[in-house]
Amino acid sequence: MNTKYLDLLAQKYDSEEKVVTEIINLKAILNLPKGTEHFVSDLHGEYQAFQHVLRNGSGRVKEKIRDLFEDELTEKELDEFATLVFYPEEKIKLIKNGFDNNEELEKWYTHTIDRMIKLISYASSKYTRSKLRKALPTQFVYIIEELLYKTDDITNKESYYKKIVQQVISLGQADKLISGLAYATQKLVVDHLHVVGDIYDRGPEPDKIMETLIHYPSVDIQWGNHDVLWIGAFAGSKVCLANILRICARYNNLEIIEDAYGINLRPLLNLAEKYYGDHAAFRPKIHTDDKPSDHEQLQITKMHQAIAMIQFKLESSIIKRRPYFNMSERLLLEKVDYDREEITLHGKTYPLENPCFATIDPEDPNRLLEEEEKVIEKLLFSIQHSEKLARHMKFLMKKGSLYLKYNGNLLIHGCIPVDEEGNMEKMTIEDKSYAGRELLDIFEHYLRHSFANPKETDDLATDMVWYLWTGQFSSLFGKREMTTFERYFISDKTTHKERKNPYYYLREDEEVCRKILAEFDLNPDQGHIINGHTPVKEIEGENPIKAGGKMVVIDGGFSKAYQSTTGIAGYTLLYNSFGMQLVAHKRFNSKEEVLRDGTDVLSVKRLVDKELERKKVLETNVGEELLQEIYILNSLMEYKYMK
Repeated sequence: MNTKYLDLLAQKYDSEEKVVTEIINLKAILNLPKGTEHFVSDLHGEYQAFQHVLRNGSGRVKEKIRDLFEDELTEKELDEFATLVFYPEEKIKLIKNGFDNNEELEKWYTHTIDRMIKLISYASSKYTRSKLRKALPTQFVYIIEELLYKTDDITNKESYYKKIVQQVISLGQADKLISGLAYATQKLVVDHLHVVGDIYDRGPEPDKIMETLIHYPSVDIQWGNHDVLWIGAFAGSKVCLANILRICARYNNLEIIEDAYGINLRPLLNLAEKYYGDHAAFRPKIHTDDKPSDHEQLQITKMHQAIAMIQFKLESSIIKRRPYFNMSERLLLEKVDYDREEITLHGKTYPLENPCFATIDPEDPNRLLEEEEKVIEKLLFSIQHSEKLARHMKFLMKKGSLYLKYNGNLLIHGCIPVDEEGNMEKMTIEDKSYAGRELLDIFEHYLRHSFANPKETDDLATDMVWYLWTGQFSSLFGKREMTTFERYFISDKTTHKERKNPYYYLREDEEVCRKILAEFDLNPDQGHIINGHTPVKEIEGENPIKAGGKMVVIDGGFSKAYQSTTGIAGYTLLYNSFGMQLVAHKRFNSKEEVLRDGTDVLSVKRLVDKELERKKVLETNVGEELLQEIYILNSLMEYKYMK
């Protein structure tokens, strides 16, 4: 070991006793059961539904309540207590309104605090006291620890414990104590959260999801294709910016841009008002209860057209300067016959439905008008100077990656590009070929370079971020082409079809999944691939557990835009020391409905994999880190205290 490093470490562990104590502590932790991992995917801005899943731990909170109190409480009382743990402030307010006098309320407080203490004791049973203390509300740590660690024989201190609770109630602190215990329970039921991509787009509140994740105690993120668009826009990609604005207009979510992130869209509106009118294909999809007025819908429709045309032009420029992207077939503005209003694709000619090409010069269709250039420059400046967006994107980069190897499993949002035989597809970038894990690593290298150098707006790294959104060999896109233009302007739906990478049918094959796990140096016998990105159509009988359990797809449709085709409202996955369980969720309507009816939104749990022997911390990523710490501390012992 480096002696300078050990000398620095000795300043923290300045006695033999401190080193020994820490080694004993870490070795003991290695023998605790592994913590519960919680996997979610494709949140798409659905903050309220995400919050509920987070608060109930995909059913883990209710399970623990049932384990403890099934013989003591009725089914309705179990639901009421669970709702109290999910939404403590709101539920306490409703309950208090139902009491006629203080005496009844004090009895309820006493019983509830007692149950909360039992619940948090049970929820923290596989953690150290130190970890539990960190989860507790700071102002009540002493009180809670006194109540938690009382012995079964409390004869000598019975009045002492009663007085603690009585004083909490009489001093008006019961509401805060119960709420603090509820939130601590939520933290303890789940040890670590994995977000397997697509926080952004379609839904109305991705910014609130980001704020929640920033304050979540232990989380990682595997970027989705929509997340990469936002990263790209902040990093300086004008075409990524055009895409996020177009998607926000399409799903009536421009408030995210204007209100959440403070981006002024007036320049885009002025351009749109000048050149565009109403257009059925560009009207916003209304999925919210807050329906815009006819005038607002018309404004959005016009902006939608304006930014779509800018997007198509910007895409053409990248395709031309990066011939190895192999996307020349997507130079669609050059394939249009503007006099006849038709387009020729793959040797077949199609009429264009209601084209809106007012800003396109048929002689040079890919050229931005001076007005368009000014608009996209102003928007890019605003995006890159949004303090809130900067905070969110930096967190996304800090906690994010294209893929993650964690506790023997491979977490990836989209796919590993493969050919029809299941071999890793190769992509050539500047005369060098990449495939499999190496391809994903070079993609991530370019993305991080682009983010670190936001002023380089037309460099290869920034273009590569856009390629991740739409390119044939992108691990996030996973299709041969993106047919956005065709969906707007061609009625023949055969042109809308986007051919998927063979990965999406080969992932049903166990041998292919085993090959992918081996590519990432994971044990094919024990590992799983955790996937998002493609909604599982349970309504049509599709099974999210594939390849003999080696592949688990957890995008079941958090986004309301997908729920009519999936038949559910999302999957989540739990992985504790006993094994893996997949949880299907019914549609989440509102927090108010849960508070009123005490109902939850979970359906059947399916066993993915059962551990033959209960897994310990020693066998996890955390265990590897602890073993390294123990090795270093032993080296310190030999260097400083055993000479």
